[in-house]
Amino acid sequence: MAMADDPFKDGALESVDLKKPHSDIDVSGDEEVNDNPIEQVRLTVPITDDPKQPALTFRTWVLGLLTCSILAFVNQFFGYRQNQLYIGSVSAQILVLPIGRLMAATLPDRKFRVPFTNWSFTMNPGPFTLKEHVLITIFAGSGSNSVYAVGIVNIVKAFYHRQLNPYAGYLLSMTTQVPAYTHLFSFFPHQILI
Repeated sequence: MAMADDPFKDGALESVDLKKPHSDIDVSGDEEVNDNPIEQVRLTVPITDDPKQPALTFRTWVLGLLTCSILAFVNQFFGYRQNQLYIGSVSAQILVLPIGRLMAATLPDRKFRVPFTNWSFTMNPGPFTLKEHVLITIFAGSGSNSVYAVGIVNIVKAFYHRQLNPYAGYLLSMTTQVPAYTHLFSFFPHQILI
């Protein structure tokens, strides 16, 4: 059986111009080039960021926490069926867009002050933005998967016929989930963490 020729031997990569963008756009000066090789992405996703668009808004937190909680409950609840039902974050992404636009059209835009601080926020900073939509989808994605340690609690009850203290089950679940979040706090000095 004949082997196919290796495209990477004998200097085959030397003919590739690595400085040429994937698209045929002429670049002049310091312009940024959208050189994504996937045409659909290149046509729909901008390569620049608008820092004036609000991201962590009241709508983001309300809809994000709501979708995270609902997906966590529904997926855990239906996970015990013989034919498990799973609802992913894409479902929440589709449902949240009209709700976010409705909230943008109906919520008041006056500022609320947090007592005893200089902080203030508004429920409606303007139109529903792409950044809010993406963050809500991230919230939903973090709640759509179940905690694997719940399987340990289920096995102890179902197969070993032992009762497990609810606090022990909660502590087991937390100890398997919280270490993943320690990377968020890795910027603190080592003395504070230990």
